[in-house]
Amino acid sequence: MLDAVIILLSIFTFAGVGFAVVDLLPDSVQMQISNMDALRWLAAGFMSIIGLAIGLVAQTTYRRLENQIRQTPIETILTRAVGLVIGLLIANLMLAPIFLLPIPGEFSFIKPTLAVFGSIIFAFLGISLADTHGRTFMRLINPNSIETMLLAEGTLKPIAPKIVDTSCIIDGRIEPLLATGFIEGQVLVPQFVLAELQQLADASNDQKRVRGRRGLDILGSIQADFPESIVIHSADYDDIATVDAKLVHLAQEINGILLTNDYNLSKVANLQKVQILNVNDLAQAVRPIYLPGDSLALKIVKQGKEASQGVGYLEDGTMVVVEEGRNHVGSELQVIVTSALQTSAGRMIFAKTPSVLAS
Repeated sequence: MLDAVIILLSIFTFAGVGFAVVDLLPDSVQMQISNMDALRWLAAGFMSIIGLAIGLVAQTTYRRLENQIRQTPIETILTRAVGLVIGLLIANLMLAPIFLLPIPGEFSFIKPTLAVFGSIIFAFLGISLADTHGRTFMRLINPNSIETMLLAEGTLKPIAPKIVDTSCIIDGRIEPLLATGFIEGQVLVPQFVLAELQQLADASNDQKRVRGRRGLDILGSIQADFPESIVIHSADYDDIATVDAKLVHLAQEINGILLTNDYNLSKVANLQKVQILNVNDLAQAVRPIYLPGDSLALKIVKQGKEASQGVGYLEDGTMVVVEEGRNHVGSELQVIVTSALQTSAGRMIFAKTPSVLAS
């Protein structure tokens, strides 16, 4: 219904403009036209077509604006409205003295022009500041909000920043973790970690140089994909020698969480009461668990130590030893899990072929 009203209003408005334009023609021109009524209707029809096109554009723009407003949180709308009002008030206060200046008549257009442009600029600045600091502003207006109360009583905990080390960046698994949303809050890349990556990229050793360049490429990629999450932290400690010690000190200083896949750094940080998120531990935790009797598809890639054994590997690298699998090397078959063993070197699964179970 509203769409039809917008289009009809636009058509009738422009049709009226067409009529008015003809009537505004000079008398000398009107005297030369034999049929003014026909000209009026022709102009009205032409302007109606223009009005129809503008009405369709206005209707589409209105729908897009309506959808955008529906998807915008109410606190964002409120803070932007307050920012707009404050920006316009500041613009009026700052531009008021300009209207008191004696400006000659031929330059009288300067005052309204400055007023319009000044209001637009300050309104935009007010909305931009509201988007940046709107959440803090709402807390100042309503300090007794539910979020503030929960934070004050300790029921709701603020998200601790994550501090990423060099090895975790080079490893690359941080990127899919960010994409899936398993890492919340800001991820800090300390300046000394960035310097270590650059030092590796400039190293004379080919292997170190490749690792350093890979780390810089991954860091650039995640910074482009997640600009609000990745922050380059300027902290550095000249009195601390190693990067690992600097990471631990920074985590203690800002009460952050250390994100790493370095086993030794994890142990040292745990001893100093620093919370750790180890990517290797996460990968180990999310591995699928196979119980005796489970069936899985496996490609036998080589012979085992025993005479009849074949060996295959799961996608995560877990070794599967298959009884009577020697004759199936190079083939893919369904095997039945019989047991699993966790060793210091990792997890090992033992399985049998269905023919062995049947016998």
